[in-house]
Amino acid sequence: MASAPLAGRWRRLPLLAAMLGALSTAQAIEPIGRLEHEALREVSGVAKSRLGDFYWVHNDSGDEARLFAIDRDGTPRVPSWLGVSSEDWQGHAIANADNFDWEDIALANGVLYVADTGNNGNARRDLGVYVIHEPRPTRVTAMRALSYLPIRYPDQRDYPGERWHFDCEALFVADGQLHFITKHRQPGQVRSQQAGAKLYRLDTQHTDRQNVLTHVGDHEELLSVTAADLSPDGKTLAVATYTALWLFDRPASGGNWLAGPARRLDLDASLWRRYLEAIAWQDDATLLLITESRDILTAQTAEFAPVE
Repeated sequence: MASAPLAGRWRRLPLLAAMLGALSTAQAIEPIGRLEHEALREVSGVAKSRLGDFYWVHNDSGDEARLFAIDRDGTPRVPSWLGVSSEDWQGHAIANADNFDWEDIALANGVLYVADTGNNGNARRDLGVYVIHEPRPTRVTAMRALSYLPIRYPDQRDYPGERWHFDCEALFVADGQLHFITKHRQPGQVRSQQAGAKLYRLDTQHTDRQNVLTHVGDHEELLSVTAADLSPDGKTLAVATYTALWLFDRPASGGNWLAGPARRLDLDASLWRRYLEAIAWQDDATLLLITESRDILTAQTAEFAPVE
């Protein structure tokens, strides 16, 4: 969700490192970089490429329809033959897409999925996902979406509804299927969060009509879910919220990823005030995090505590 700039935001990595020193030790959070590129003003989704050691990111609502490929420290990757510096690079444009409210990105089997599912007022009727073949970022300047998959929640009847449970900022792929985790609000109050989240699955891929999602499960304790990603080995789901990171083991049976054993890493207020917006697995033991304030950090999953 887009928000106004926060007073006192950290502007440089050394200052960030100093302020997070205690947190880094106690909760395995380590600052590793910063998005200094002017165009990357508010990243809301990140996915690690399988073509190399880099990540695909996109901005939140209102930006152009474009993706950036960045290194771990935030430096953009630019087409090698273009003769443009990384500072001047404006990203890989997606020719047949619009960024109404892009909130997350996932990658599986060489395909990028961009979720245009931001729904702050719970009134949108044009939610969906762009499907894009992953290119090599140093070889092309633009790309075209293969398709757009319109989606609809099975339990939303009115726009907005009586309950404001139909905003989604978290997308992941498990067993070849797209999954969505919602972010809840107090009815009629865009900036008033409500505990709880729902998990949905996409079982069809119609392009000419809405795909009605399948409601898979719920979780009462997740507060303001902002991102999700499945580990490279397919065993663990990472879920980001403003106040904590969660890990869910693959369910023993069925498809409810929020029902399995969980671990959690509570975030210090100095970090959650910066709005954690994007999460991706760097490897099977490390998470890469990006905040709305443009900080890049890692979290070691070995330090997460079991949820009783």
